[in-house]
Amino acid sequence: MVGELIGGSQREERLECLETRLDELKLRRESYWWYLDLRRYGSVPHAGFGLGFERLVQFATGIDNIRDAIPFPRTPGSAEF
Repeated sequence: MVGELIGGSQREERLECLETRLDELKLRRESYWWYLDLRRYGSVPHAGFGLGFERLVQFATGIDNIRDAIPFPRTPGSAEF
């Protein structure tokens, strides 16, 4: 009905696991050299989360469209250059 209110994730920091997964998906390691180097030469475990405050406002107020709960919604054709 409302959608995702909160979500989180943790990045994989183990180089061996990343390389194994690339091989499983048949992806070229050369295409991801920069990302693998980040893990190879120094990385720490890190995670994050996102809180959908606009979805909470939508739910609490009964607004039908999420765009009406966002102060400055980004919609196709709404940006003026």
